[in-house]
Amino acid sequence: MSDICLPHNHGKHFDNKLNNITTEDFQIVAEVFKQLCDSSRIRIFWILCHCEECVTNISALMGMSSPAVSHHLRQLKNSGLITGCRHGKEVYYKAADTKQAELLHVMIEKMVEISCPAHNR
Repeated sequence: MSDICLPHNHGKHFDNKLNNITTEDFQIVAEVFKQLCDSSRIRIFWILCHCEECVTNISALMGMSSPAVSHHLRQLKNSGLITGCRHGKEVYYKAADTKQAELLHVMIEKMVEISCPAHNR
């Protein structure tokens, strides 16, 4: 497959490998990055990378109301970054077992220079 010849040629050709990523691929990235616009949501996600918890306990850890935490959990779940599992009347949340969630976890820790308790063993 040949390189794409751009209309404004600077003596370089656009590599077709760079053109194989679809708009939908970038939309997935944008949806994940939308979750980063709220510090409470980032903190909730980070907590759930380290434990599985219910809304009541997350609310206590965050110092937030249960409805506010539920709002953040719904957004994180809709973006595929966390999962929920019902046990009786409670739903327990944790980080999703996905590459996106793992990368976001590492990125958060590198950005704020904190270390994961699991990595310090």
